[in-house]
Parts: sequence; structure tokens; C-alpha cells
Amino acid sequence: MRIPLRPMPELAPSVAIDLDRVRRPTYGRSLEDFRSGQVFEHPRGFTFRASDNRAFATTFMQANPIYLNSEYARSYGFRDCPASPQMVFNVVLSLGVENDSEKAMANLGYYQAQFLRPVYTGDTLRAVTEVIERRDRGDKPGIVHVRTLGLNQIDEVVLQFERKIMVQRRGPDTEEGSVSQPSFPWVDDPLADLPLFERLPETGWQTGSSPCFEDFEVGQIFVHANGRTVTDEHTPWTYRVANTHPLHYDRLYSLAQEGPLSGEPVVYGGLVFAWLDGLASRDVAANAVWELGFTEGYHTQPTFSGDTLTAISRVLDCEPVSKDLGSVTFQLIGLKNLRSAEALERFGEALFAKENGKPRADRIQEKVFEIERKLLLRAGTGAGSER
Repeated sequence: MRIPLRPMPELAPSVAIDLDRVRRPTYGRSLEDFRSGQVFEHPRGFTFRASDNRAFATTFMQANPIYLNSEYARSYGFRDCPASPQMVFNVVLSLGVENDSEKAMANLGYYQAQFLRPVYTGDTLRAVTEVIERRDRGDKPGIVHVRTLGLNQIDEVVLQFERKIMVQRRGPDTEEGSVSQPSFPWVDDPLADLPLFERLPETGWQTGSSPCFEDFEVGQIFVHANGRTVTDEHTPWTYRVANTHPLHYDRLYSLAQEGPLSGEPVVYGGLVFAWLDGLASRDVAANAVWELGFTEGYHTQPTFSGDTLTAISRVLDCEPVSKDLGSVTFQLIGLKNLRSAEALERFGEALFAKENGKPRADRIQEKVFEIERKLLLRAGTGAGSER
């Protein structure tokens, strides 16, 4: 198709201004727009590029060479470095913001996230969401429970998770939204579809002194020494992973909010999670083969530009999977503006008590995040190994 291009005349002075024809597009859904069983597809989609994958892995401090070193990734059977699970999660969640949670007041929690297969350079993901439940709370904002799928270009599920969001009502005299029914292929008995390797590859220098499966014991606490100061970089990264909620990049919007979220733009919680994951990765996850999933994730306090994040991990479970692999479940605790060692000394056991459900006044103000996550780790060659 060829379209002729001609000089453009100035038209604005000759077109009448009609203030009765103003349109004010908005995005997201109010509480009344959610109904149990409703399924909706999210716009745009996202193609993963090698430069984006590398930038995310390094910006968010991943120490696992599977996301950084192509030769190492291939030794495990991956065809190249896959995108880090944190990037996949951030993108799939963010794709859903525009038409499910852009009007949400808060993201209340992540549940039963499961990573089913790798995402590689050139893969294109789209997201689909189903409403599980809408809970009205009278004059208070309601709670909407949804589950979301990330599907690749051949409609394979790569990630599925649930989350709850707090949503304000639009008004008392409104009609409920209609129910649509696109395909929603949630996997009830998911399997992680991972490449096969004939034998456990040597790690040598690639993973440093990071522990292997048999080095973990239930009850161990890892105090991650380094922190990460968040700067205004969080603003472009919010849109770089496709999140459109104005709370994270529109200062006029954030200043108009009430309560603890009022003020400067709030750092998007998925990025906070990714930084905490990265802070922990050198100590516990450099020998991980796969992120199996996570649940019970809560942002307990907001994070702003200038805050410094620190992290602590506690081992909750260790389970052999094969002679070469085992799964380890961790409780990951995120803090701000306080060294993790100092936090452990100051708060002790209380640091690991669940903040979700506590009155806000009783929460640890320096604690910003809590979650349980399960990693698939290689076995080593030490005394505890079966090899």
C-alpha cells in the first residue's frame, strides 16, 4: 500500500471548539465491573528480546548463571539463556494491569504462582485473566480474587498465578459488567516442562561458593549482606515490563492518594520482589535449575525511590527430587532502610511472623515484603550428595 503525502494545512483555527463533546478515557475496572467466572484477554502482548532479558537479569542482580551465561544454560539443556522467572512474572502481571487492576487501590497478595516452561528470546507472551470471586465490603473497597495465565505464541502456558486486589466501587447506581468467555486453559495438575540433561554439568567457577541442595537444612537463616538502593530507575522499568498503573510513574496521581500510598510514586511491587530475589540469589540460588513457584506473597509497606532494600531467607523445607536435584522452599523477607543483620537482631522471631492480617499500626515498619518460594536446586558433590 502506498499513501500519497501532501502538505498539511493548518486546521485548528477553523474547527469549532465543542466542550460538550469531551471524552475522558479511563482504564481498569471498578468493583462493579468484576463478576465471578468472567474471563478477559489483556492487550498488546510482549516479545522477549535478548537485550531486555540481560538488562533485567543484571539490573535486578541475578547471580544464577543460567540467566547470564549461554554456555552454562546449554549445559543444562536450555537452548540458550532463558528469561529470568522474575522478568516473566513481572511482564505477565503487568500485561493484565490495563484492564483488570489499573483502578485498583492496592495489590494484596500473590498465590500459587507456578512456572511451567522457559521463555526464550523471540518468544511472545500474552495474558488472560479469570475472576474467581468478587467480595463486596459495604462502604469499604472490595476485594477481587483473580487468576492469570501467561501463554506463549503457540498457546502453551508458561506461568499461572492467583492474586487479590483491592478495588473501589464506582457508585451505588451502576450495572454489572457483562461476562465474556475467551479460552482460559488453566492447568489443574501442572508439570514443569524442563529440558533434559544427560548428566549433571560441572559448575566450577560459574556459581562460586553458592550452596547446592544437600547444603540446606530446615530452619537455616541466611542473612544477605548487601542492600540495593532504589532510584528513579524504577519509573522506566515499570513501563519497560508493560505495567500501566499511574501510581508508579504519575506524581500528580500518587499525591492525590490517601494513606501510606500518598506522596511520591510508589515503586511497583513486582520490581521490589525482583530486587529482593536478586539480593538473595548469590547466597541461595546460584545453583538453582528452575524457579518452581511461590505463594503467600504480600507487600506489607510501600517502597519509594531512595529506599534501600535488604533481604533475609529462611529454609522451610527440603525435598529430594532425583539423585541430581532437590527442591528447597524458602521464606523470603524484604526490608527497607535497615541492614538485614540489624533487623534480625532487633526483631528476632517476630521478623518471620506473617504481617498480612495485622493492624497496620502493629506491623514492622521496616518490613516491606514476605513470600514463600520453592527452588529446584542441583545436588553437589559434597558429603551430603548421593552422587
